[in-house]
Amino acid sequence: MKRIAVLTSSRADFGIYLPLLKKLKEDPFFELSIIAFGTHLSADHGETISQIELSGFDVPYKIKTTPVNDSSRDIAESMGKTIEGFANFWDAHKKAFDLVFCLGDRYEMFSAVMSGVPFQIEFAHIHGGERTLGAIDNIFRHAITIASKYHFTSSSESTKRVKELTESGEHIYNVGALGLDNINTIDTLSIEQFQEEWGVDLSHKTILTTFHPETVALMMNAEYGKILINAIERLSEYQVIITMPNADTEGNVLRSLFILKTTGSKRVTLIENLGVVSYLTAMKYCSFLLGNTSSGIIEASSFGKYVINLGDRQKGRASGRNVLHVPITVESIIESVKWIEDAGFYKLGNLYYNGGAADKIIDVLKNTIDDEFSL
Repeated sequence: MKRIAVLTSSRADFGIYLPLLKKLKEDPFFELSIIAFGTHLSADHGETISQIELSGFDVPYKIKTTPVNDSSRDIAESMGKTIEGFANFWDAHKKAFDLVFCLGDRYEMFSAVMSGVPFQIEFAHIHGGERTLGAIDNIFRHAITIASKYHFTSSSESTKRVKELTESGEHIYNVGALGLDNINTIDTLSIEQFQEEWGVDLSHKTILTTFHPETVALMMNAEYGKILINAIERLSEYQVIITMPNADTEGNVLRSLFILKTTGSKRVTLIENLGVVSYLTAMKYCSFLLGNTSSGIIEASSFGKYVINLGDRQKGRASGRNVLHVPITVESIIESVKWIEDAGFYKLGNLYYNGGAADKIIDVLKNTIDDEFSL
């Protein structure tokens, strides 16, 4: 039995991990341990550790690291708190796991991984080698890649960049985007079930919106939020679901603005966290996506959906022809909506799908690096 730990800091990475977690749990070859931290333990962000447990997983390790607020200082202090918390954790558990999975590019994940470096923890990084030039996460992602021994990438472009970053071609496996496995393995809700759960009838024209702060251009986020709300107000023939932004630098500016401008609206519904099943359901039935979230870049094309990707947060990430990259102006958004209405259904497939990422990862763990676990 190989002892596998998984670091999860937010709703976003847990949803991506889910297909792999299920296979690790079901396979007697592995002993799975989940380490939850970050916004999973924050009441202000939906305390999403409950979603992990409701999905049937035990969470033996919980480390509280959420910042009190979201200024640059608060985020930096949270990183220090996370490093300190994980210093104690790795010191106590440095021999407890054969391999520790980390995912993505969050500052919380960066801190947890960096804290493990002095203890020579062996990390396996998912979604390394990508680029998001409008977010400081780009720095964290590349640093996590360098600190990891094994790499499970989502595209050939990402694979090439990981080789450049690590100055090595070893232990890099292009498995495709793990989160896409959810589309084939999770039963989405019916329109009626979604309405019962969230009070939104997806049979009407719906825009699914997630807009995170641009953490490189901090001072512009309030203005960007106002522009987005103004565009939504002009798109009066659509109802809108807004999922709240991540716990990023200056994220509360957007949260407060969305609450202030949409409270009492009959067309706009604010939801802290839809969860994996409801989020995929909303994506399945919506008219298109609007915002700057990675799920628009990676998952939306599998549902045949077009995406209006705003600004620079995702700049540099490989995307399909379903993604319209536009500046954050009301006019650009309105013009893009008109283009999508004429274009219809997107049919060109998903560049991030590579035939089932979770199975490929399990195969690598069992047949390629199993011998190294025993060393």
